[in-house]
Amino acid sequence: MSKPKKIVLAYSGGLDTSVLLSWIKEKHQAEMIAFCADIGQEEELKGLKQKAFKTGASKLYVDNLQAEFARDFIFPMMQAGAIYEGQYYLGTSIARPLIAKRMVEIARREGATAIAHGATGKGNDQVRFELTCAALAPDLEIIAPWRNEAFRNDFPGRAEMIAYCAEHKIPVQASAKKPYSSDRNLLHISYEAGILEDPWMDAFAPANKSMFKLSVSPEDAPNKPEYVELEFRQGDCVAVNGKKLDPLGVMLTLNKLGGRHGVGRVDMVENRFVGMKSRGVYETPGGTILHFAHRQIESLTMDREVMHLRDSLVPRYATLVYNGFWYAPERLALQSLITESQRNVTGTVRVKLYKGAVYVAGRKSPRSLYNPHIATMEADPTKAYNQDDATGFIRLNGLRLRVNSKVNGVANLSKTAR
Repeated sequence: MSKPKKIVLAYSGGLDTSVLLSWIKEKHQAEMIAFCADIGQEEELKGLKQKAFKTGASKLYVDNLQAEFARDFIFPMMQAGAIYEGQYYLGTSIARPLIAKRMVEIARREGATAIAHGATGKGNDQVRFELTCAALAPDLEIIAPWRNEAFRNDFPGRAEMIAYCAEHKIPVQASAKKPYSSDRNLLHISYEAGILEDPWMDAFAPANKSMFKLSVSPEDAPNKPEYVELEFRQGDCVAVNGKKLDPLGVMLTLNKLGGRHGVGRVDMVENRFVGMKSRGVYETPGGTILHFAHRQIESLTMDREVMHLRDSLVPRYATLVYNGFWYAPERLALQSLITESQRNVTGTVRVKLYKGAVYVAGRKSPRSLYNPHIATMEADPTKAYNQDDATGFIRLNGLRLRVNSKVNGVANLSKTAR
């Protein structure tokens, strides 16, 4: 008799993944290997092993991936200055390829032939998980029950899931559904669905204060600003307030500092990869500080044309991360360019945190390209810049404008103003 096939399931121990584990095992007559990634969500992991075994898993992996998440995913993305649609720091997006990569590694170790996830057919996560697998293990089968009509017919709502758990003696504590869903990791926490599906609803109103976990309301933040110094070496933050830290330590420290001052709250309507618009509310305290400070040290140390080239690629890079193409060759190629662009991004930035905002309060670098003697409005003692040269510079740049005006007429300002 042949052995049952093995399936690795992304598992949290909650109602949804508990039902998924049991349902997939029954439908596929498979051995289920559960996997829970600790990426800073701070969920209660105690008793997860016993729960997984009682639900039908043959083995459970609970892996702390926080250091790898910060070092190999968050920091390279911060070097790119990536923000999706001008507001979203990609907290959920950047976590999914790490989780999927680890699932592939477990599948290889265990001899599994498939991986399964509980992402819905309407969201981005299904794409991120499966594109990662396509890049790293194209031979693995993907099982996505929410795209299975039979599964949706069996479980049209939470009541049916709770009844299924009771019938199959699955140990879950099903509580009343929150009026929104949330997802937390080292970089951020996101809130969506439920009451947040109305874009007119004010998520930051006092009535919703209890929703937020990582930051205080800016109105409740200290009345005194706090100054923080971040030291960078080749584009990576290596110390906060003089204390040397690894990437994980940097994120933990900045999350605490930013959260105390209400930094990093965002409410946006974004464009999902699958085609629809969705409303998301985010807390990204540490990531907001790091992104801002990184830009400040770049402004001092990065060559103009290198910066403009990199900046022109930020929307593309951010979209690749958002859409799940972390392991695509184009993202890897872009990362090589970004790494080269960070060669001289070294120095210290001082920021002021106050009432939800981050302000620059100073920056310095041994590799600074800023020369006060050249930039000064006073006499230039070095004579590195001759103001007379600007006449020819402007005349040459205006040549095509003068020629166009003579051939096609003077520009109609009233039309261009509209």
